[in-house]
Amino acid sequence: MQWPANEDYSFQFMRVLGAAQEGGSTVSECLLAASAIDPSSEESWYLQWNKAADLNKKRGDLAAASGHLKTALSNWLRAANYYRTAQIFMAASDARQGVALEQMFACSQLYLKHVTPAGEIVSIAWSEDRTLQGYFLPAPRTRRAPVVICVCAPDQYKEEHLYRLPRYAHERGLSLLLIDLPGQGYRRGVDRAFGRYDIETAISNWMDYLAERGDVDPRKVAIFGDGLGASFATRGAAFDGRFAAAVCDAGIWDLHERAFLAARLAGGAATDFAEDIDKLCRGSIARKIKCPILVALGEHDWLDAGHVTQCCDALALSGQQIDLKIFTASETAASHAQFDNPTIGNEFIFDWIADRIGRKR
Repeated sequence: MQWPANEDYSFQFMRVLGAAQEGGSTVSECLLAASAIDPSSEESWYLQWNKAADLNKKRGDLAAASGHLKTALSNWLRAANYYRTAQIFMAASDARQGVALEQMFACSQLYLKHVTPAGEIVSIAWSEDRTLQGYFLPAPRTRRAPVVICVCAPDQYKEEHLYRLPRYAHERGLSLLLIDLPGQGYRRGVDRAFGRYDIETAISNWMDYLAERGDVDPRKVAIFGDGLGASFATRGAAFDGRFAAAVCDAGIWDLHERAFLAARLAGGAATDFAEDIDKLCRGSIARKIKCPILVALGEHDWLDAGHVTQCCDALALSGQQIDLKIFTASETAASHAQFDNPTIGNEFIFDWIADRIGRKR
């Protein structure tokens, strides 16, 4: 732990440091920033990461102007992640948070414009006057490719997936659609739809969008929920039967919440979740999912690995096509969302997806 007295800072530092091996940071820049951060000062956190972001943005712009696009792309990706990191602990009332996020979006969209094959910034209607934004990254050298829809957690931005996922998808002949859900992304803070009971309807709208594209095989679409986004992915796959595979939490996070709330509403302390696993799993939303499911978590994730194992076993006994992968501390990738070693997590997850919807390479 970088700062034992500040777990939040330490977790976020692990998150940005772990991005180094995927191209979302460099180890030296992370260590340099950390050496100047006062863990009791949010201002210190912002200044150091914003400084690193500005340096990378400037290098990227200069490289692009000189015709060195590979260097520009690398620097823009790092800059976007550093801008995201800089604003994490800022109050929404601080105007600098909005500026940092705008810079993150700008760097990400420069990357999409100049990468080969070029990415697309797409928008769809959801409800009333609301629109949702996504990034479509086509698989190289293919006509109708399988696609993975990637869903973020509430504390994530789809822009993070630009350094984390394209390599693993494209090496396996898979296109990517990185999506915002209501209240996420560029509408965060102004869209009050986040937390609606029917948020999964937005995922179906994204499926409708893919079905209309000529470069997509609509029979081979998977959904991947990263971190707490796995709960959204579960609901999306449960209420839309068009998915061919789902990497999600199989409704287990929701089961934990239901068990906790039921106990508290009854006037007692929260009981052990493991006391009635079978009963809880019989009511799991995951039982509505018709496609193969992968549940992937770290040994030290926020959900207890033992409880998750019991839930997956119960769902398998009920006939669900479900696989479980627990990344152990001995192999790393044992933290939440495999932030400590995302490479191992992504390799396993995208191999599993490729085995079910398409193109193994």
